[in-house]
Amino acid sequence: MAKTAEQIVDDLKKGVYAPIYFLQGEEPYFIDVISNYIEKNALSDAEKSFNQRILYGKDVALNDVISAARSFPMMGQRQVIILKEAQELADFKKKEGGMEVFEAYLQNPQPSTVLVFCHKHKKIDKRKKIFKVIEKNTVYLESNKIYENKVPDWIQQYVSGRGYKINRQAMMLLTEYIGNNLERLSNEIDKILVNFKDPIEIDAALVQEYVGINKDYNIFELQKALVQGDVLQANRIIQYFAADPKNHPAILSIGFLHSFFTKLLLIHQHPDKTDRGVAQAAGVSPYIAKEYMAAVRRFSLNKVIQNLAYIYQADLTSKGVNASMPEDQLMKELVFKLMH
Repeated sequence: MAKTAEQIVDDLKKGVYAPIYFLQGEEPYFIDVISNYIEKNALSDAEKSFNQRILYGKDVALNDVISAARSFPMMGQRQVIILKEAQELADFKKKEGGMEVFEAYLQNPQPSTVLVFCHKHKKIDKRKKIFKVIEKNTVYLESNKIYENKVPDWIQQYVSGRGYKINRQAMMLLTEYIGNNLERLSNEIDKILVNFKDPIEIDAALVQEYVGINKDYNIFELQKALVQGDVLQANRIIQYFAADPKNHPAILSIGFLHSFFTKLLLIHQHPDKTDRGVAQAAGVSPYIAKEYMAAVRRFSLNKVIQNLAYIYQADLTSKGVNASMPEDQLMKELVFKLMH
């Protein structure tokens, strides 16, 4: 039965465990949340020594997993078997081996076993018979990446769930800096909160301090300088990046600029220029729609297309394709072209 991550966690917190969980998808965060909860809470510490096994797909065969699942717990009512990196199972890759045994177990699982498949970054083909059997006979989660315009809401929910607050500017800064990588977002937020015992409100200053975003010299300030036509500030930021290439590699800056100008292209081509229309077109939060509209007014459609071509060429150069150039010179030249 397909369920959301929230529904599964709610059931687990109520002590309701299913015989089989099949967790798959491109977003590993929700898979980890569920499997980690089961690993920590399904058994007592004393029971874990006898009745909990953590297996890895690259090290076992599917037949071995099912054989372990069919066994009975020792001195307890339940055993837990968690298969991490299930996507590495040779049986899943080759679609042979233990698939018949697997299908038979799905239809008749051992009730005293909690078997968890963590199938990350990939999905089993929904057209295959085995997928239909999985969906029908397991607690099934399809863990998809969330859209960037949904990230601020996710951040707010995560922070409030920890008993804290966060303001809009801090949410936007985290979203723009990290994107929709939920694992990294949760880690960076935890990095902030671990410093405070009492409930606080996370603001932009705390994000800059603990996440390591320089207040004046970061990729967002570079974006702002481009939109404002501030050549001097843009070059100061490029020089700052060049002095610390480990933390500010050109390839990441180029990727960010490509994302930014691609969003401008989408907004230019979208008929609805309201905050909601801009957010829908570019996949950003309505909170920052006005900032993107300012950029659209600064860069015409033709200039946006031209800038995307400049960025594409810079990307090739940064990877040593057709030409090579020191990173500081490459970025300085790129910024000049983008602004003129």
